[in-house]
Amino acid sequence: MRRPPRTRLRNVVAGALATALAGIGLAALPTTAHAAGGGLVVQYRTGSTAASASQAAPSFRVRNTGPTALPLQQVTLRYYFKADSAQAGYRFACDWAVKGCANVTGTFGTPARPTATADRYLEVGFTAGAGSLAAGADTGDVQLRFHRTDWQQLTQSDDHSFDAGRTTYADWPKVTARVAGTTVWGTEPGGATEPPPGQVLFDDFSYTSRTDPRLAANGWQLRSWAGGPGVPGATWSPENVSFSEQGGSSLMTLKAGTAGTSASTGQAEISTTSMKFRNGTYAARVKFADAPVQGPDGDHVVQTFFAINDLKAPMADDYAEYDFEYLPNGGWGETSNAFFTTSWDTYHPVTGDAVKTYTVARSSHDGWRDLVFTIDGNDIRYYVDGQPFGTHGAGFLPERGMLISFNQWFTDLTGQTGTEPRSYEQQVDYVLHVKDEVLTPAQVATRVGAYRAAGTAFTDTVTAG
Repeated sequence: MRRPPRTRLRNVVAGALATALAGIGLAALPTTAHAAGGGLVVQYRTGSTAASASQAAPSFRVRNTGPTALPLQQVTLRYYFKADSAQAGYRFACDWAVKGCANVTGTFGTPARPTATADRYLEVGFTAGAGSLAAGADTGDVQLRFHRTDWQQLTQSDDHSFDAGRTTYADWPKVTARVAGTTVWGTEPGGATEPPPGQVLFDDFSYTSRTDPRLAANGWQLRSWAGGPGVPGATWSPENVSFSEQGGSSLMTLKAGTAGTSASTGQAEISTTSMKFRNGTYAARVKFADAPVQGPDGDHVVQTFFAINDLKAPMADDYAEYDFEYLPNGGWGETSNAFFTTSWDTYHPVTGDAVKTYTVARSSHDGWRDLVFTIDGNDIRYYVDGQPFGTHGAGFLPERGMLISFNQWFTDLTGQTGTEPRSYEQQVDYVLHVKDEVLTPAQVATRVGAYRAAGTAFTDTVTAG
């Protein structure tokens, strides 16, 4: 990777310190509750309406309200009921399914917090043969039944998920849906599980606009000052960061655009105002884009999620930077898609000398990506979509705290030399940092799901050190 050093570092941190000194990073304002939702809706109807029956007959449709296809193998549903006795056993059957009954599974379990109407559940899953659910599509009918193993009558009227009046499909939050183990639809009996204690930053970016006072109160700054990286003379504008609700999720969008000249080039960056993040787990869900939303393609644009601190002197030992960087059209000597994770120990801003290491995948990473990196006393580990991506050694561990940041910018204007305006968008769903804890990607998903199920839009309990 022939990447120039980030000469913007002094500018970024100087801006952060100036913002903090100006009094912007004050106590947080009240947050807006964020309903549990991860792009799925479950509809339910019953084929057996009697209060007591030989079999329960729930049917489901699952609709993908997210922006991308979802493998059904990651999806499970839970239908909660009260067992007729502590010794009662149950058997599952699939009568008919659009996806094929051979691709539908059913198992029984006990909730972590049983209630008077829910001390058992039927968990419905899908095999790999069910394929993926496209954005906006639904599974079609999944017609199921279950009965007692002794074929005695079962009572439905006291079951949490049962409703005798639902004989046609309708949204039903008393059936929960999980994606990769994280509840994304419905409410579990007894309420959502609270996230475990610890020093944590979590933000799902549920702000009304770039001028929302909660942004600054919650410790974020939008870059407006000049300097690198990127095209010399380009602007960094707060107007290039926006917030919206899409598919039940609150999203942040970073926009970068150009018409082929420095004066017409605008870039975007958001970062924390405090350099207090060091060891632990960093995670974000980011949507990268191969193509512009406007104009011709081909620009050398960079889309990122990273942690960084300031370079106090050339080749200073206490510098640190850890990057996810996607180049959809190449740049830095790359001629096409390139996705980098890079760990920096130090660099010289004049000579360009650097001590760093990186891992690269030369393939498209267009679309939503779950990004995680962990730092402990041994190494830095990067994960993409739950899979290990790269491990960098102890020589690159940080000596002090860092900022957390996202940005989108152009390395140069040689990838697309036309003068027609074009712009690219990078979106962010959430960011999470858990201090001094190394979480797996699955644990990250569970932690994020717990915050969202609890209606927590923002929390920051991280202290420096």
